[in-house]
Amino acid sequence: MDSWVCPVPLRDSPNIVMGHGGGGAMSGELVEHLFLPAFGASAVAGLSDSAVVSVGGVRLAFSTDSFVVKPMTFPGGSIGDLAVNGTVNDVAMSGARPLVLSTAFILEEGTTLASIAHVAEAVGAAAQIAGVKLVTGDTKVVDSGHGDGVYINTSGIGIIDEGIDIRPERARPGDVVIVSGDIGVHGVAILSCREGLEFGTTIRSDTAALNGLVADMIATGADLHVMRDPTRGGVAASLNEIARSAGVGVSLSERALPVPPEVRDACGLLGLDPLYVANEGKLLAFVDPADADKVLAAMRNNPLGGRAAIIGSVVAEHPGMVVAKTGLGGTRVVDLPAGEQLPRIC
Repeated sequence: MDSWVCPVPLRDSPNIVMGHGGGGAMSGELVEHLFLPAFGASAVAGLSDSAVVSVGGVRLAFSTDSFVVKPMTFPGGSIGDLAVNGTVNDVAMSGARPLVLSTAFILEEGTTLASIAHVAEAVGAAAQIAGVKLVTGDTKVVDSGHGDGVYINTSGIGIIDEGIDIRPERARPGDVVIVSGDIGVHGVAILSCREGLEFGTTIRSDTAALNGLVADMIATGADLHVMRDPTRGGVAASLNEIARSAGVGVSLSERALPVPPEVRDACGLLGLDPLYVANEGKLLAFVDPADADKVLAAMRNNPLGGRAAIIGSVVAEHPGMVVAKTGLGGTRVVDLPAGEQLPRIC
């Protein structure tokens, strides 16, 4: 049984399994029951994608992320721009203006210099587009067969302006839930090229830096309560984490979810739920209902938010749970995934 591979790994495994890296319940248990107790009093963890710390009276957002996506290059991007965009987005979700990144490359012996140069150029180009500087870094090499070409770690720092307070605990009943565009695109793009699947059209990853879109949203003066980029575990995982952090319920409308036809068809063919498929260029926002229209208008005026839509609301009922109203008029629980439908997605 130890050699079995399944979408939902055994929860009581004594060893690390792929599900521990999926951003779902198993990832949370690994952090809560292994890392935090081991760190002891040294750990000051809010368990968000970025930490907010005050230095000399200035509030900073700090985040770190590692990228092991397979394959290194995929339709719409590569591990290089994914590494920049992912950390920029994690910093931006706290309302910060991302400023600087570190980059650390773990290279496998035997990887061609041309492949590494392609990835490095993608990192540089993505940083320029995002408007951040690459200020420090590191390089390590591992033996052949003990890596997969290139792994990248990036850490980022941004400044949070006065008056901005965006965090999961601020979600409250009545809030409107907005998604910035089509969901499930990145995960299906990776799956299609990894497994050689064809869906009648090339599905390209949505990887993008969202700090410009966030700046437009903040500029409206709206009371933005929560923002999150739904990467591993998709929209479902992010909404569950927010609901549990704030002790509220979330009610979704499946008809309102912006799922492009090619993603819907691919998910239907493969038995996947678009709500659980990873995104790399989308955000979720919990907004005071009085501000929803102007936030939505600002998002739709940005190229990365043209398909923004209201997909649900925050409710006092079923705290800590996400429930979706189906197209047939019923309801279903959208639970936190145990592992991940597709590992090594980012």
